[in-house]
Amino acid sequence: MDSLSGISLFVAVAEARSFTRAGAQFGISSSAVGKSIARMEQRLAVRLFHRSTRSITLTAEGTLFLERCRRILSEVEAAEAELSELSGTPSGRLRVSTPQLTGLVMPTLTGFMRRYPEIALEIDLSERMVDIIEEGYDAVIRTGSHHDSRLASRRIGACPQVVVASPAYLAKYGTPSHPRELAQHHCLLHRFPASGRIERWPFKLADGEPEPQLKERMTCSTVEAITYALLQGEGIAFLPTFIIEDELKDNRLHTILADYMEQTVTFTMLWPASRYASPKLRVFIDYIVQHMRI
Repeated sequence: MDSLSGISLFVAVAEARSFTRAGAQFGISSSAVGKSIARMEQRLAVRLFHRSTRSITLTAEGTLFLERCRRILSEVEAAEAELSELSGTPSGRLRVSTPQLTGLVMPTLTGFMRRYPEIALEIDLSERMVDIIEEGYDAVIRTGSHHDSRLASRRIGACPQVVVASPAYLAKYGTPSHPRELAQHHCLLHRFPASGRIERWPFKLADGEPEPQLKERMTCSTVEAITYALLQGEGIAFLPTFIIEDELKDNRLHTILADYMEQTVTFTMLWPASRYASPKLRVFIDYIVQHMRI
């Protein structure tokens, strides 16, 4: 069991790239983590990490050892899961990352917590593209398409994206009839935090027709802030309908340029393909796919 504890600690250090963060997961000091890793290196007669004052990185031997250790921990998790299945109650901790769309994901996650009270969720709400494998996440919810042979996936759903503005804005500035007219309007733009790239508004245009110029009024990394500015009449935005469903129904926002827009956003669940799909992970995946309102 001491060896298994050491293996768990080594994997935590390798994934966190930090003695301090790994120690926080286990409730021990960074010096205790360092001593444990040093004892393991002495026992194995290899160096597992390159250490510097600013960072730690795996050696070639450490990288090889990490894959072995992950398989060992996966087998242990599988054994625990089999016992959990015998008891009939999925339990344990799930580490999950989702887009920073609180109004969309939190009702589903809190519903899951009520349905499975023995499962504790550790939730990362951010637009950052986490590395599921390296950072030790059990599952992530992401938009768009993903191609990673290390990951298994399951489609959650899709919804339209539309260009919208408030009645007050349209009354003051007029309603554009063609995307090129956006060069004379106030556009509220979304910047992807992970890449720093501004989200493109994918209009259907005639062959050879240039991309419309979007006159920037505000650029923001969260769609919640864009929605707020939108409702205050500060401009025009491009958003998924699930975020503004109520506002569209009660006419606080109007769809514009609909003839030039045919775009959907897809939500996908991703998890490490090499890991045993424990009962807690299986019920989480099934619940999200069945209940997330998109």
